[in-house]
Amino acid sequence: MTVSIAVLQGDQTGEELLQESLRVLDPAVTGVDLDLHFFDLSLGHRRATNNAVVVESADAMVEFGFGLKAATVTTTDPGDVGSPNALLRERVGGRVILRTGRRIPGVAAIGGVSAPISVVRMAVDDAYNAREWRETEGDDEIAYRTEHISRATSRVVAEFAFQQARRMGARVFGGPKFTVSRIYEGMFKEEMDAAAVRHPDIVYDPQLIDATYALLFSRGGDPLVIPSMNRDGDCLSDLVLQLFGSIAGSESLLLGFRDHNLEPGVVMAEAPHGTAPTLQGKHIANPMAMILAAGALLGYVPGATAQAASAAIEHATFEAVSEGTRTADLGGQALTEDFTDRVIELVRAKLAAL
Repeated sequence: MTVSIAVLQGDQTGEELLQESLRVLDPAVTGVDLDLHFFDLSLGHRRATNNAVVVESADAMVEFGFGLKAATVTTTDPGDVGSPNALLRERVGGRVILRTGRRIPGVAAIGGVSAPISVVRMAVDDAYNAREWRETEGDDEIAYRTEHISRATSRVVAEFAFQQARRMGARVFGGPKFTVSRIYEGMFKEEMDAAAVRHPDIVYDPQLIDATYALLFSRGGDPLVIPSMNRDGDCLSDLVLQLFGSIAGSESLLLGFRDHNLEPGVVMAEAPHGTAPTLQGKHIANPMAMILAAGALLGYVPGATAQAASAAIEHATFEAVSEGTRTADLGGQALTEDFTDRVIELVRAKLAAL
């Protein structure tokens, strides 16, 4: 079976690392027959098309069910095209962003964190795309923002968190600041509580978001799944991934669902980090996260061949680090291409042994 994937090209090291991940996805390496459709989401092309290319790529992901995205540049000019991420998430019906921190062999974690931690984040609503404005009152200026969340999205995020906890053998931990925001954030807490009733076999340990941050260091030995609001999850996932020594040790998945059973309809994989303009062209950027993203995407493709390739890519990536093939950010001397070369060798060996 041929699998079509929308490939969303990006900027600077984002594009460089995307190309490394595509080397690993080569059918000659994985045995998975792929039909790649490329969309140029670089800043210059987004400007030239006034974001039409973003819409086109999103529609392709809906058609194919799969997307692999490079990191892109977002300018601070409010009159510019902005980040494509919010538009992509809305257009494809994305509801959940999943990022899982895990131990990187030979890389020191922080605060005793050892077991995997997944952040299950709202992909839409909340502070993102909120309506904002300012008004002058006397000698002062007041800024306003109108946000919203929906019960439907809250329910999906809460339900997915409990399903993820079952897959990981983890507890559901954390939650919103519902004591301050009883109506707004309280809705999300209600859906978390309802999901806990539906999943009595999963340990449920709700905490306010500030306590969640504080308690991470005392709970880091236990597998955790943390359901979160959109903005909370944005901040929290960066912290969680860095606790494991590097944000490069995880992929980021955007998930849209076909039905209430949370059968994925659209999966977009990317690195959780952005572009690194100071590293562009130097061949020293770490491709781990993009390679893991490519492997994770195959994990949602039906069929034994894709499933085996997905597992092989994940295991090979961490095995390469464990044996000492590391880029400079992890204390090694391997160039970007050197790391990818070793991952490819290991993937081939693992699949040949099956």
